[in-house]
Amino acid sequence: MTITPDTDLIVVGAGPAGVAAAVMAAGLHMDTLLVEATAIGSKLTVIGALNNVPGAWTSGPELAAAHKQDITRHQQTGRLTLLTARAERVTGHDNHAELTLHDGRTLTAHDIVVATGVTALTTTDAPWITTPQPLPLPPLWRMAPGDLSDRATIVLGADRPLGTWLRAHPDAPVRLEVLHPPADTYKTSEVRDDPRVSLVPVTRAVLDPLAQGQVRVTADGPSPGGYRRTAGAVVTNLGSSPAAPAGLNREADGYCPPDRQHPRVHVAGDLKGARMQRVSVAMGDGARAALTAYYRGPAVSGRSAV
Repeated sequence: MTITPDTDLIVVGAGPAGVAAAVMAAGLHMDTLLVEATAIGSKLTVIGALNNVPGAWTSGPELAAAHKQDITRHQQTGRLTLLTARAERVTGHDNHAELTLHDGRTLTAHDIVVATGVTALTTTDAPWITTPQPLPLPPLWRMAPGDLSDRATIVLGADRPLGTWLRAHPDAPVRLEVLHPPADTYKTSEVRDDPRVSLVPVTRAVLDPLAQGQVRVTADGPSPGGYRRTAGAVVTNLGSSPAAPAGLNREADGYCPPDRQHPRVHVAGDLKGARMQRVSVAMGDGARAALTAYYRGPAVSGRSAV
């Protein structure tokens, strides 16, 4: 049975990659539906400093506001529609692709770009951390300098938000002891020369909650039990895991390589893999995915040559 798709392109996720895909597609006169569960650029709002994104944007909230303006501008042309909904499943077929929403609706398009990004890990997600009970430790990116000043803070994980936080607060008088597994050493290059940071490679860390909000941290590294501290300020910076809807083909780590997907399903941004997670990379990759869909698809009524 031949199905006439509802639209040219569905973009799932309105972060940097999704917005770039939607803007590129609408600019190419593709009828585009942008599906977002919360708000445009919602994850950007926690990024305190940007220094590697083209343009004059110096913080995540500024870039999120610019993305909202871009979407509004293309909505006014009539080629872009924004739908607030949660995606559940993506399915590719010979002549169309389908997006199933949380409420049971099914939307169809010639192609779908999936740019749902990643979600932050907690201590229960990190295999190198053991806790006798789940600990509601705050993430580093939520902390203000005043929350951490004048005392040593234990940071669990060396993911890239560490560098972002330090750039956002260049004069904060903090002392951060960063515990991380050796496999994450490649993430520490931008912070290892910061005098406020002590990097501690560990293979295992055990967290024991004590009275009055104190936490005892014992870690193996560089020798068994060689790290032992008790602190009131323990925060997480553990990285992320892919927030992929059902239907995508995943690797063992949960990420979704583009070359493993159906030809009508295009994966963009952080969802592709762990090593290239940068805002500027996501934006370029989202535009690439939309352009790929444009050139690989058949001519569609209402799409003009560019």
